Amino acid sequence: MTDRMSGKIIVVTGAASGIGLGTVERLIEEGAHVLAADIQDEKGAQLEARFKDRLIYRHCDVSDEQQVKAIMDEAAAHFGGLDGVFNNAGSAGVMSPLEEIGAADWKAIFDILVTSVFFGTKFATPHLARRGGGAIVNTASIAGLEAGWGPIAYSTAKAAVIHFSRVAAAELAAKNIRVNAICPGLIATSIFGTAIGLPRDQADQLAALIAHQGGNAQPIGRAGQPRDIAEAVLLMMSDAGSFITGTHLVVDGGITIGPRHAWDPASPSPMAAIFGDSLPTPAQS
Repeated sequence: MTDRMSGKIIVVTGAASGIGLGTVERLIEEGAHVLAADIQDEKGAQLEARFKDRLIYRHCDVSDEQQVKAIMDEAAAHFGGLDGVFNNAGSAGVMSPLEEIGAADWKAIFDILVTSVFFGTKFATPHLARRGGGAIVNTASIAGLEAGWGPIAYSTAKAAVIHFSRVAAAELAAKNIRVNAICPGLIATSIFGTAIGLPRDQADQLAALIAHQGGNAQPIGRAGQPRDIAEAVLLMMSDAGSFITGTHLVVDGGITIGPRHAWDPASPSPMAAIFGDSLPTPAQS
């Protein structure tokens, strides 16, 4: 612990599990105060109890404009300002082949992954400006950079997050607000399991399987952990990243330069190509 975030006030969405939780833990270790937002209220309450006096939890559907505005306003009111936002909440969305995706499903994934980032940036900006500036980090993905790493709706939305971050950085630089995107690779979280319809406990088991076997898929011989992404977010949020804006950072263990497996819409998950028969299905108990 080096207190790199001492006195800083940060909002994290999708904060109750996975990458969001790992980032909350690192921010608090480094001295930050955090408003943690999610829709997993039981986990959120546990998080608030764990970090009392340093963190408050609020339920937030990030696709709802007013709910996003409310968490930014409350963070500033409760802690006395706002210094940074990690727009991280997300979902894998519809997994169907292109010709089977309905308009409502397409819109839903863009609401969660792209419009939410717009809302978070929009409503954080006046609070950050009042503090003399700040940092915004948006969760994208390697799927937004290259084909073959995710289904089409998710991948297209993540590409939009990367470009939004670049354009927003150009506009907000005059307010001393830095905006960047983070592009995780294969990270051991439950998002893969929930994407294919597994119940939460099985999704968590799959995350453990990814942690154990994910190194088979990439030059760095291990799967990524939420803390790996948290360290990169911390760099972009802290003074160490004060000259970094309008870019994206790939944190993927080299998977995009090493062995890769194309996304097959006929498969229940791209992870099946890596884990084979070890991958659970929703039908399993």
